[in-house]
Amino acid sequence: MKLTAEQISFFKDNGYLLLKNVLDLTQCEAVMDRVWDSLPETNHLKKDDPNTHVGPFEVSEEQDSSLNLRMGYRWQVREFSTEPELLDLVFSKNLLGVAEQLLGEDMVEPPVPHGKPMGHAGPAWPGGPVDPADTQGIRGVYCTLPYGDQPREADTGHTDGHPFNLGVVGLLGDVPKEGGAFKVWPRSHRRLYPTFQMQYDQPRIPFYEHLPSHKGIIHSQAYLDELEAVMQDTSPVDCYGEAGDVVLWHHRLAHMAGHNYSRVIRQAVLSDFVRKDLDTCRLDPPQKNMWRDWSTQVQGCNAGYSKAFALEQRLPKELLSAPVEIGT
Repeated sequence: MKLTAEQISFFKDNGYLLLKNVLDLTQCEAVMDRVWDSLPETNHLKKDDPNTHVGPFEVSEEQDSSLNLRMGYRWQVREFSTEPELLDLVFSKNLLGVAEQLLGEDMVEPPVPHGKPMGHAGPAWPGGPVDPADTQGIRGVYCTLPYGDQPREADTGHTDGHPFNLGVVGLLGDVPKEGGAFKVWPRSHRRLYPTFQMQYDQPRIPFYEHLPSHKGIIHSQAYLDELEAVMQDTSPVDCYGEAGDVVLWHHRLAHMAGHNYSRVIRQAVLSDFVRKDLDTCRLDPPQKNMWRDWSTQVQGCNAGYSKAFALEQRLPKELLSAPVEIGT
């Protein structure tokens, strides 16, 4: 599988790319079988009974674990994310080929079978998100239970604080519109990238028990202001689709896990692709050419894309008539 110049141009311009029929469906089904097998038999969710799939988890069924989280409407399984069946799904010939086309041939860091899964180090700080430190596989399988009759919630995007180059979200089952799929804010990567102190990392305030008021990621005021502006002036793209579809996204793109207003559990695999030389360039400040660390094909691509293709990619109307230079 190879990306076209039009697809690469769209990715550079908008920071995401929707691709159809990338993941092997038999592997997708096998991975979800493994996820269901991780659920205690006493849990009210039953795989073959959709009537039981509406959330939230009952309090007695919740599990606050970095390796296997069941909390509210979130079900995130990371404990077997370095086992071959998960690695083979994401680091398949199709998807790895695309990642190398974007990041450079033979430049993608390989996973470590049976290595350390994401979450093995616990939270990044007390009460914080899972620490991705020393992860040697994929992020994990992330499911969102249907919200049922819960009131609608506002969409709120964020960026990830750990260093990586290219994100991927793959659908393990069909996800309808407004069914909890990944959401992205097009072109936000271009606006947010210059507001960071470093290209890939974000500085953190360490946690001290005797100084508990401050902990976690430090955001610049420029970042906070620009992110708020993006939330106000840009409509997000709902990356719903069929089993096997994926969305690729730039590491500085604003995104969120969508709210699930359907009757179907959103089932997705999340992972990062990382260049082998990330550690040597991760502390550099934002570059004039934000594609410096990407493949020569990405750096040199300025082919543009058609309005028809932009519509296929669900680009919001307010951006269809506002193209930007994509050569840098």
